[in-house]
Amino acid sequence: MREVTSPCEAESRPVVAAFDFDGTLTQGDTLLPFLRRSLGLPRFIWALCLSGPWLAGFALRLVSNHRAKARLLQVSLAGLSQHDAQAQAQAFVTDYLPTRWCPWGMAQLLQHQQMGHRCIIVSASPGLYLHEIGKSLGIKDVLCTEMQLTGTRYTGLMATPNCHGEEKVRRLKNWLAVEMGAHAAPVLHAYGDTSGDQPMLRLANVAWYRQKPWSDVTHKAR
Repeated sequence: MREVTSPCEAESRPVVAAFDFDGTLTQGDTLLPFLRRSLGLPRFIWALCLSGPWLAGFALRLVSNHRAKARLLQVSLAGLSQHDAQAQAQAFVTDYLPTRWCPWGMAQLLQHQQMGHRCIIVSASPGLYLHEIGKSLGIKDVLCTEMQLTGTRYTGLMATPNCHGEEKVRRLKNWLAVEMGAHAAPVLHAYGDTSGDQPMLRLANVAWYRQKPWSDVTHKAR
């Protein structure tokens, strides 16, 4: 974790708050609930069956997070129209998420927004619904796993690397370079809840892990 050298310096620098999404702003995962609602139960179960060996391999630590997720998304989303995805994302935001927000995470987000800080979501969840969620939260900047389109239909393939682990750091650094390049280096706050968020937390001046202050040193000592 990088240190802010003095109160005066901190006050003169812009502030950015980077939030993981699943388990940080929400209570648990959103990908499987989104797929379940979008596909319907029979198709959802079939998608799980088709991706079962990859998911089992991930559970046994024999298959990477990226490969297991890529397989599930491919069998679930191939052929989905952009129009239908937009409608499903809007319904997901309206009908499902209101009962799944994490009160602590949402309070932190609101506090940053009220203080005029630049807030951003950095998540491995797919953009076909996460951008809609960003709009609903008043967050225009969303870094996530984007899905490939051919014409107006999704192929089921990822258009970007899975935004997880070190990829979060790469994407966030690139965003900071573009958005803050002409300004002083920002004071970065970061929030996460899994090991995949820890590279991003190490980049931050102020980091929170599972609703508690975090540093790489103290975490390793536990």
